[in-house]
Amino acid sequence: MSAQAPIDYIQRTRDQYASLGYPPYQWVHAEEPPPFTPLAKPIADAKISLVASGGIYLKGQVAFHFKDDFSYREIDVDAPVSERRATHFAYDLTDARDDMNVVFPVDTLKRMVSAGKLGALARQAYTFMGGIYSTRKVESILAPAIADRLVTDEVDLALLVPA
Repeated sequence: MSAQAPIDYIQRTRDQYASLGYPPYQWVHAEEPPPFTPLAKPIADAKISLVASGGIYLKGQVAFHFKDDFSYREIDVDAPVSERRATHFAYDLTDARDDMNVVFPVDTLKRMVSAGKLGALARQAYTFMGGIYSTRKVESILAPAIADRLVTDEVDLALLVPA
C-alpha cells in the first residue's frame, strides 16, 4: 500500500470555483477570534449535535442546489441509512455515498453515546452545502438560523464537520 500525496485543498478550491465561473475565491479572515466558552460539564454528560457541510439530506427533502445555496436541512439522527442522500458541487461524492459517516458521522456519535463517552445525541442534526461564496449570507442568515436551532435543542456542544 503506497502513501497518497497530500491534497492542496486551497488550489483545488480555487480551481473548482474558476471552473464554475465564480471570481477567485476569497478566503474569510475574521477580525477577531471567536469567543471561547468552556464546556460547563464533562463531555460524558453533554448533549451534542451534529452540524455538517457535506450537502446531506433525506429522501423526500429538497436536494441542495448550486450557486450559493445557503439553506439547511434538519436530519433526524434515527432516519435509516437508506434514506440519507448527499449532493455537493465541490467534492467527489463517491466515498460519502458509499459510507455517509465520512461526512456525516452520526453512527460514530451514537456509538460514543452507547459507550458513555458522550451524554446524549440531539435528535436533529443540521446540514448544509458548504462552499457558499457569500460570507454575508452565511454570517447573517445560515449561521444564526442553525445556532437558534441548537439553542432550541438545548445542546451543550456541536460537532462541526466540513466536507
